[in-house]
Amino acid sequence: MAAPIPSDRPICDYEGSRYRTEFWEGQGREYEDRAERLALRRLLPPTGDRIIEIGAGFGRLADLYAGYRQVVLLDYSRTLLAEARERLGADPRYLYVAADVYRLPFVPGAFDAATMVRVIHHIADVPAALAQIRAILKPGAVFVLEYANKRRWKAIARYLLRRQTWNPFDPQPVEFVKLNFNFHPRWMRARLEEAGFQPERWLSVSHFRAGFLKRLIPAGLLAAADGLLQPVGALWQLSPSTFVRLCTPPGGPVAPESALFRCPLCGSDELTVAGQMLACPQGHRWAIREGIYDFKEPISLTP
Repeated sequence: MAAPIPSDRPICDYEGSRYRTEFWEGQGREYEDRAERLALRRLLPPTGDRIIEIGAGFGRLADLYAGYRQVVLLDYSRTLLAEARERLGADPRYLYVAADVYRLPFVPGAFDAATMVRVIHHIADVPAALAQIRAILKPGAVFVLEYANKRRWKAIARYLLRRQTWNPFDPQPVEFVKLNFNFHPRWMRARLEEAGFQPERWLSVSHFRAGFLKRLIPAGLLAAADGLLQPVGALWQLSPSTFVRLCTPPGGPVAPESALFRCPLCGSDELTVAGQMLACPQGHRWAIREGIYDFKEPISLTP
């Protein structure tokens, strides 16, 4: 297998990780899962034509897209996508795509909805990623984004007590661990608007993300209480997680229903199926491995 396409941006790769079993299942995060699902249901249109989840991982949230004709689950990790395919079965509505968020392999205007949850905090170049996402959305499309909030109440308390060095009121992102960023709401809003998105609604999520609370109070009750507080995100964002519903403005391309993929190296949308691969006129070939469209690297190149 060839090496991934060289990039001047670092990429957080979960290939071969046990993210599903070591972070989610049986790891005391049922409350967060329920709270995030509640936020998505509030912000995402329940039905539509084609939706993409960017950073879908093992498909934790895929059941929320039942009202869409086609669901594209995209992740940089092939192994997580394989887990998603194993979980979701052979449902033809799902397409599994391994790709780089900085080089999305889709034609412009291909999707009428998109989600990205627990992903952007791993992205070093947020404007570049947002530009890619904006390009693949139709006019009037909805994009639901979750980001890690720098100005959350716990960070403010730690800063005031001098237990952390970085300032939660400073609008610049903070990289507290390699490729793990927290974002100030004002900074994130500016980047979203620069990318051409129109913010419509903000929710504050996971207010009760504290170990002692999760041990004392059932996850369902905590999530219900969180749901009551989520709308305060329209006024201020002080919780660890912020969800925002964005819309793309009128105008711009709308892809034909039959069009989806384009070559991430040359931009050609004339990809043809050749056995277990997609090929473009420039000689770039991309594998289809066990039901996963693999755009992480080409399997062959011609001069």
